[in-house]
Amino acid sequence: MIRAVVFDVGETLVDETREYGTWADWLGVPRHTFVAVFGAVIAQGRDYRETFQEFAPGFDLYAEREQRAAVGQPETFGEEDLYPDVRPALAALRERGLWLGIAGNQTTRAGVILRRLFADDVDLIGTSDDWGAHKPDTVFFERVAAAVPHRPSEILYVGDRVDVDVLPAKAVGMSTALIRRGPWGWVEWTYPRSLSEPTVRITSLAELPSAIDALGSASALDES
Repeated sequence: MIRAVVFDVGETLVDETREYGTWADWLGVPRHTFVAVFGAVIAQGRDYRETFQEFAPGFDLYAEREQRAAVGQPETFGEEDLYPDVRPALAALRERGLWLGIAGNQTTRAGVILRRLFADDVDLIGTSDDWGAHKPDTVFFERVAAAVPHRPSEILYVGDRVDVDVLPAKAVGMSTALIRRGPWGWVEWTYPRSLSEPTVRITSLAELPSAIDALGSASALDES
């Protein structure tokens, strides 16, 4: 019985294509070259941060983020970067009486942006910087579970990655939805199902309401 849905941020709600491009510009490399190397690193199962090392050995992502902010070029995103299915999906889930949250590996700065974009749409916005725990550490998901007023088994966590979203969320007892979009979503969609099967697989957030209805939603329980 699903009573709460919590969303990852990057490539689940936010299309990060523009942001990848700004990092290529910051590094002084062609955008298509950066994207090609980024994809190769992910396909090889390596940490995405190794992409930066290919162009600038010793690159410190945290320090570079702060330097970008200092010169007026902070990482940012806005309404125009949301996937088009985000707003309709949130509205449809809210109509079903579900408790909604957003929680991902994001900076404090990104948390401010998320609160500006979604303050009226969800019940929780939490970031790894807020909680001092980063996915895939199960501590992050324990913090999510503690913040949601329902049992872990009643929470559906939605993300684009098997390794960072599905597996650790399952480890704390949550149901999971894997969405196929963004670089990780496409690569990890083909991971062996015996090792990584999420509760549901979707290609759009528009599929969530019917998927949750099939699992059994809080509203279905109330009507029975």
